[in-house]
Amino acid sequence: MQITSIEPVVVHVNHRGDWLFVHVHTDAGIVGLGEASHSGSDALAVAALQHFDEQLRGHDPRQIEAAVQKMARLNGGRASQTALSGVEQALWDIVGQELGVPVHRLFGGALRDKLRLYANINRHVRERTPQGFAHAATQAVGEGFGAIKLAPFDELRQPDHIRTGPKAAWRAGVERVRAVRQAIGDTVELAVDCHGRMDSSEGLIVAAELADCRLFWYEEPVPDAQVDDLAAITAQIPMPTASGENLFGMEGFRPFLTRRVVDMLMPDVKHDGGLAITKQIAAAAQMAQLLIAPHNPAGPVATAATAQVISTVPNFYILEYAWGEVDWRADLLAPVERIEDGYLFLSQEAGIGHRLNPDLLVRHRREQASARDSSRVRPV
Repeated sequence: MQITSIEPVVVHVNHRGDWLFVHVHTDAGIVGLGEASHSGSDALAVAALQHFDEQLRGHDPRQIEAAVQKMARLNGGRASQTALSGVEQALWDIVGQELGVPVHRLFGGALRDKLRLYANINRHVRERTPQGFAHAATQAVGEGFGAIKLAPFDELRQPDHIRTGPKAAWRAGVERVRAVRQAIGDTVELAVDCHGRMDSSEGLIVAAELADCRLFWYEEPVPDAQVDDLAAITAQIPMPTASGENLFGMEGFRPFLTRRVVDMLMPDVKHDGGLAITKQIAAAAQMAQLLIAPHNPAGPVATAATAQVISTVPNFYILEYAWGEVDWRADLLAPVERIEDGYLFLSQEAGIGHRLNPDLLVRHRREQASARDSSRVRPV
């Protein structure tokens, strides 16, 4: 079997951007499916996919590690890493389809047939007020989700924001979190994503302010590159911490595995190198007694691919779900994405378990990737 082409598939979603899927075509008629969304620039990711198309034509898609090593030579930053990750997912999908088994069988077999989700409401909320966030969170809980995440610190985008005193820029974000906690009650878990917009002292102050909100994690108060600061915050605050969504490869995660930097790691199959490296990161994290909560605020293909590998991981905690982006999301896949009572049901079909629905694809597909990805690297 040989790869004949690599095809980018851009699907328009909403004001926050698009989903970028990957089709890897073969001369055996098998088409692999992956996702390469949210690279920071869909146009650059598509350019990387076009480069990989030239590199991998004629390559045996079952030789996955050899393909990854070829693609890694591009060294084009986050966009090429995301494109590589999407192709890698599609190659595993091809192998699963050829063998007639779901990908989770290739990674040792599933430990669970459904995966607990948390609803990330951030990409849904347009009314960025405490009431707007609270309303969305209440809706998600009403649909059965037992855990919610929001990214409330819009005012911290500029590095020169006010950090202390009565006019501190973080105060509006704290009010949003408190409104959500009040709306969803005490039994629903609540996480806060800070998108690395604080310095270390500010991160400690805000954690203290949020202590009464009983968070089940406090995500990236400072950038993931500031490993020492993250470790210091983790050691001092009363709630668990999480990070790792932007890291690539085992070398990217190494600083988080050799000492206690955060309590939960968040590898993303769209950015970390794909399914095999996600399994490796999870195994290393288990040795360090860390939980895995995959970052996944993207489309249904990334969710399906993540589910296939993370279902085999003993230290899996919970999976991110981008709640409320579009009402046709589940139907974009065939068979449809199945979510009930806040759990994703693992597909038992071959490969990653789904194909793209051609009817919906015709309605929502873009001919070209936008030059600017409105989701940006942060926030998602």
